[in-house]
Amino acid sequence: MGRVTQPSLLPGPARTDATWWRDAVIYQVYIRSFADGDGDGLGDIAGLRSRLHHIASLGVDAIWINPWYPSPMADAGYDVSDYRDVEPRFGTLADAEALLAQARELGLRVLLDIVPNHTSSAHPWFREALAAGPGSAARERYLFRPGRGADGAQPPNDWQSIFGGPAWTRVAEPDGTAGEWYLHLFDPGQPDVNWEHPEVRADFADTLRFWFDRGVDGFRIDVAHSLIKETGLPDLDGRTYPQERVEVDGALVRPAWAAHPHWDREEVHGVYREWREIADSYDPPRIFVAEAWVDEPERLSRYLRPDELHTAFNFNYLTTPWDAAAMRETIVETVAEHEAVGAPPTWVLSNHDVARHLSRYARPQELGDSPNLEGLRDRPADLALGTRRSRAAVLLTLALPGGAYVYQGEELGLPEVEDLPEDVLQDPTWRRSGFTTRGRDGCRVPIPWSGDAPPYGFGPGAGPTWLPQPRDWGPLAVAAQEGDPGSMLELYRAALRMRAQTPALGDGRLTLRTDLGPSTVAFDREPGFTCVVNMGSEPVPLPVGEVLLASGPLPADATLPGDTAVWISS
Repeated sequence: MGRVTQPSLLPGPARTDATWWRDAVIYQVYIRSFADGDGDGLGDIAGLRSRLHHIASLGVDAIWINPWYPSPMADAGYDVSDYRDVEPRFGTLADAEALLAQARELGLRVLLDIVPNHTSSAHPWFREALAAGPGSAARERYLFRPGRGADGAQPPNDWQSIFGGPAWTRVAEPDGTAGEWYLHLFDPGQPDVNWEHPEVRADFADTLRFWFDRGVDGFRIDVAHSLIKETGLPDLDGRTYPQERVEVDGALVRPAWAAHPHWDREEVHGVYREWREIADSYDPPRIFVAEAWVDEPERLSRYLRPDELHTAFNFNYLTTPWDAAAMRETIVETVAEHEAVGAPPTWVLSNHDVARHLSRYARPQELGDSPNLEGLRDRPADLALGTRRSRAAVLLTLALPGGAYVYQGEELGLPEVEDLPEDVLQDPTWRRSGFTTRGRDGCRVPIPWSGDAPPYGFGPGAGPTWLPQPRDWGPLAVAAQEGDPGSMLELYRAALRMRAQTPALGDGRLTLRTDLGPSTVAFDREPGFTCVVNMGSEPVPLPVGEVLLASGPLPADATLPGDTAVWISS
């Protein structure tokens, strides 16, 4: 059998201001590491504005900016002390408004990051809660509980922090005695708020309106699968999340879904229905994208029902190994589950929380590998192989139905920086894990713009950047790649330009092909488009048609080499 029509998205309506998000390509700006405008080695709004034309030149539709709010930076800005202002190290509210205006002039929409699961411990609410003491109304906005044991010296339950160690910290009460404990699923500087409290819901609704009124087009929702906790905060009793796959008849399969006391709870969907009403009250409507690490595509699709969120990051795709059978399964599952709720999939290869995909693809691939390379750093890394696979991966990603995300620097072919000195590591995972897990700093190193030595034009000064850059990144700088048709940068520009000009791409149908061999991921899209990715090591025959774009050189014998992708007009 040659072609199999898989469950797929029906063609959507013509793109309008209200539906642009259905097939948008969005560029992620990790602001600390994008560009520095004042020479202090830390990225900021001025730096972003100075390099905004680079993003526009790629041909993307929007940018998503990681948190730029006032913060003590316990977790790189995801510990917010004021949701309606800008961190002074990044600029001012007036700078933010100027950026929004400049982006509109360049045809770029802007999404911000909102962090609703927790605030900073420096937030006025939390300071008030500490000062008010047990039983106070101020503490009801958070999750304070008495400890276990006769003297309350043990945490209230067995929950663990994502960054390592207990998810509870004991406070000193106003009289100086050891007192209650507060919940923080992440760092102690990030206390979880109580989403059963009406003031919490009302305040976040006000924050949405504050930024929407200033022209922000939408929000990425951090830890969207949390917020609500099970009543009584019961022990985990050994439950893990996500659940580990189990072997059945020689294959690793997902176990049946089971409820968890603080991840992916049904009650969270009520929050997002309220938020959708707010977003839909604007003209044009504003949009949301969920960061929801859930067990399976069916659970993810629940966040995307018509009265909830618009899109969600597809982490199953991000974590799928470079293996044709696994990739085909992920694509078919993803498209089918999104179709069931009428939502477009999104496809993402890297972000600020995982190792860069070039370095992941540079290693031997296995299902279940950590996207942070934990436990994998002893596997030999072939960066030339990772580069070939990354070039093929972007053509696959941009050919799939729905939208896509590009993480800053992936258009330059940046690898993970795996040899950062231990004394410069800043991710709280490093400290909370007892200095055993290096964390996410390796994907957050400032990107190179020009020159052959650090800081590669990152800012106006010659001083060091907040994380040190490798000394061999000169050939990867923007200036070194511009105009070189064989560079990663020019491949991204060509692919994004062609995607925008090709009627078959974006939102629409996908028909999987099975006639090109087991090492391929191949599909047709109408009208007249075929994408083929050879994930094996041996060449496979090319389908008949005109080659529009290839990720690497093609031989004269009408075959597709291993680790190469091609777009064909059929």
